[in-house]
Amino acid sequence: MTNASAGQADFKKSDISSRVNNRSLRPDSESFARFMTEGWGPENPDVAPNESSKWIPARLEALGRHYRGERLVIPAGRPKVRNNDDDYPFRPDTVFAYYTGLGEDYEAGAVLVLDPNDPADEAAKGTHTPILFLHPRANHDTTDFYRSSAYGEYWVGARPGLDEFHVMTGLETRDISGLDECLSHNVGTGDSQVKLRVIKESDPAITAEVDRIREAAGLDDKAANDEGDNDFHETAAVARMLKDDYEIGEMRKAILATRHGFDNILRHLDESVDKPRGERVLEGAFNAVSRIEGNDVGYGTIIASGPDGPTLHWMRNTHTVRRQDMLLIDAGVETQSLYTADITRTFPVTGTFNPVQRKLYQAVFDAQQAGFEAAQPGRTYSDIHHACMRSLAESLHEWGVLKVPVKEALSPEGQQHRRWHACGVAHHLGLDVHDCAQARYEEYQGAKLTPGMIFTIEPGLYFRENDLLIPEEFRGIGIRIEDDVLMTERGPEWLSKSVIPSTIDEVEAWMKEERGKTAERR
Repeated sequence: MTNASAGQADFKKSDISSRVNNRSLRPDSESFARFMTEGWGPENPDVAPNESSKWIPARLEALGRHYRGERLVIPAGRPKVRNNDDDYPFRPDTVFAYYTGLGEDYEAGAVLVLDPNDPADEAAKGTHTPILFLHPRANHDTTDFYRSSAYGEYWVGARPGLDEFHVMTGLETRDISGLDECLSHNVGTGDSQVKLRVIKESDPAITAEVDRIREAAGLDDKAANDEGDNDFHETAAVARMLKDDYEIGEMRKAILATRHGFDNILRHLDESVDKPRGERVLEGAFNAVSRIEGNDVGYGTIIASGPDGPTLHWMRNTHTVRRQDMLLIDAGVETQSLYTADITRTFPVTGTFNPVQRKLYQAVFDAQQAGFEAAQPGRTYSDIHHACMRSLAESLHEWGVLKVPVKEALSPEGQQHRRWHACGVAHHLGLDVHDCAQARYEEYQGAKLTPGMIFTIEPGLYFRENDLLIPEEFRGIGIRIEDDVLMTERGPEWLSKSVIPSTIDEVEAWMKEERGKTAERR
């Protein structure tokens, strides 16, 4: 057998998972290793305490009080594969971001552990000691500098190390290599032993390790472990329902950046009309602003023109924008701290609402206002929903579209009006666009609206192009108006309406102003 054929045979026998490394040749000699770790000047990230670090101790203290004597495990998560060996940009798990204040992309694989303190020390130390386990810097002093595409600074640039993360977060930091020892210490069922809870969805490898430790310690009741982990996740979600002043400030930043994104869409609107994939021209205009003024978009941008408008989550954005169409845009900028706005506006592409468009838009606007007026401290999410639904049902009945009495439609046995609005009209908003989703129904829909909550109000009318039960002039029109609301002691406050126009006259004036800026540049 020749050397060439021997090599081919060895290749065929090799594990397929190792073949991803065949696309490049990496030097691996000892002399090269020495050469790559010598002759470099210092490269130390300049860091300062995160603004969020002032708020983290109170969040951790509140969480710890729920689980005295238990060890709590909150992973950041790992990059998710897009295809083959190419990952999506990393975004830390929401629970991790909330309890560390970290929103950048350089802590993949990190884990926050709340280690229980002895009850005798609680008065001085609190219920838990928070410890942030991280990969240390893979700078030019290490061979990982050039070997690790995940952490090597030759690949990903200089990143904070343990000392820098301590400065940024105020938390004790340790090398990730010590995580297993921390997790397994004193785990068991005796009086002096501790139990583990983990945010199990964020990092399967960490969850598997927690399960292994539990099983080795005799805590192998899967149903009980799952119940405990789910309760932990629910508690963390409910905690995020009430925003502190830092979070409210971040939401205001996200909304202002989102306004700038919508401005940019309107400045590019005319160049999108009658162009193949014109919706993507507008998507690109918004997303560019999100990357300049924030971390990214907070969710997939919806650019739905004409008959795409009634599709609730139209995110292909592949169709042509026509001059006679309505244009529904649902988009939000995510700040560097990962808080996101969630705004929907519906525009007449011509810049002026025709009579049918005006009538439908005003009905949705009125429904949103009804929801806002129903959103008072002590009332519930359900009250917002019912107020919006009543307003929409009354409009549909007035137009002759809803053939049954409004009272019958609003009854649990009726609901005929929901053909044109099958989704909900409100949700919590913050680090996730649908924030606090792990909370139970009674803690969410059934809970009282409380000062500090931030949520959307987003009624709409969705008239599909092939809907034969509506007037022909309604078909292919989708309208949604969505704004972000802060509940205060005095009642609801529009966070976004003062920043982003929404009345018919305001929208028309806004479109004219931004198009005028485009004309001036030409």
